[in-house]
Amino acid sequence: MTELTFLGAARTVTGSRHLLDHNGTRVLVDCGLFQGLKELRLRNWEPFPVPPRSIHTVVLTHAHLDHVGYLPRLVASGFKGRVFCTPGTADLCKLVLPDSARIQEEDARQANKHRYSKHDPALPLYLETDAWRAMSLLQPVGYQRPIEVAPGVTVEFHPAGHLLGSAFVVARCTGGKTILFGGDLGRYGRPILPDPSPGVQADVALVESTYGDRDHGADDDGAAIEEVIKDTARRGGKLIVPAFAIGRVEEVLYWIRRLERERRIPVLPVYVDSPMATEALAFYTARVAELDEDMRPQQKEVSTFATARFQTIASAQQSKSLTANPRSAVVISASGMATGGRVLHHMAAALPDARNTILFVGYQAAGTRGRKLVDGARDVKIHGRLVPVAARIARIDSMSAHADRGEMLRWLGTLPAAPGQLCLVHGEPGPMDALKGLVQSRLGWTVQTPEHQQRITV
Repeated sequence: MTELTFLGAARTVTGSRHLLDHNGTRVLVDCGLFQGLKELRLRNWEPFPVPPRSIHTVVLTHAHLDHVGYLPRLVASGFKGRVFCTPGTADLCKLVLPDSARIQEEDARQANKHRYSKHDPALPLYLETDAWRAMSLLQPVGYQRPIEVAPGVTVEFHPAGHLLGSAFVVARCTGGKTILFGGDLGRYGRPILPDPSPGVQADVALVESTYGDRDHGADDDGAAIEEVIKDTARRGGKLIVPAFAIGRVEEVLYWIRRLERERRIPVLPVYVDSPMATEALAFYTARVAELDEDMRPQQKEVSTFATARFQTIASAQQSKSLTANPRSAVVISASGMATGGRVLHHMAAALPDARNTILFVGYQAAGTRGRKLVDGARDVKIHGRLVPVAARIARIDSMSAHADRGEMLRWLGTLPAAPGQLCLVHGEPGPMDALKGLVQSRLGWTVQTPEHQQRITV
């Protein structure tokens, strides 16, 4: 018997975890953190629904924390199998997992120091040592190279166009059943990464629905970010860009660099204040063969991501100095939803000043600071204190690395035939239900929207 249990990203965009049970073998596809609303984050602290020791293998679609960030906790709880992923994902996991642990340890230290946690003492979800143990289990596998990851289960990675190393996973089980785990699907015709690969025939397909109720704005040739930069520069302010340290930082730099070269924006100092993002840029540069052809460095160029006045910030002291520096500049820092990291210090300093701009360039999950700000909050709590919002809050959805509803339909159309069951995951209820109705009306497919911990038979 082959069964699927939805342990995360079910009726929500976060915590992707899908458990495949096949004839006594257990494979967990993605092992993500729940983020956003407190009721979701609390799931990270609950005992895992099945004993971690009973899981033979973990398979990862890509290296964003909502897909890999729970792995150290799983290892600390007893998981001892191998973790299969693409080489690009393995590289990025070596950045995001220790960084996630360090942030959690630091947040716990700050909470205990300033006594703004209800827990005494506040504890991190896992330690950096757990992250290093998890990384020792990584087993890189190239694209389109089938490999048996557990008895009776063979998987194959296909490029998804969402992030360096991102993939959708095709799992073939003995007895003929095939499950397609979509992960996060990238977009068509966007810079840096190639388009998603066509889908394959499957009995069950799991597909994200993050933007299932809308289409991204038409390609504006960088006009939106051009306006934000010019407006902030005119006011003599700072532009703070909370950005996912892997994936989104690269696209922001791509556009700034291009707009500078086309003389459409003033040349400002551009700082990347995220050690993880700095290392990720190096991985992207080292793996240019996996990027669009126009991303190959030209002669004498060190990197295709460096702007005219580009600087990376390494130490915490440098970051503090940059936060205190009032000069007009662009500061790109993590995290993308303003849930933690160095960007919080920049935001706390910039938000009360009307000259400054906070620019969000990605999806903002419910319950995050980013979501509160784009929804019009007049103040936000940062490090235990309320910070008034006087700065301009801007948002550009066109940089999203997630396919919109039109792109989802386009990709579903590449499947050779309708899957027996299409399961929508990784979406809030509104967008998910909207995409369900659209797929049913346009394609005539059977569509499910599984609930948390729901189990289905393949």
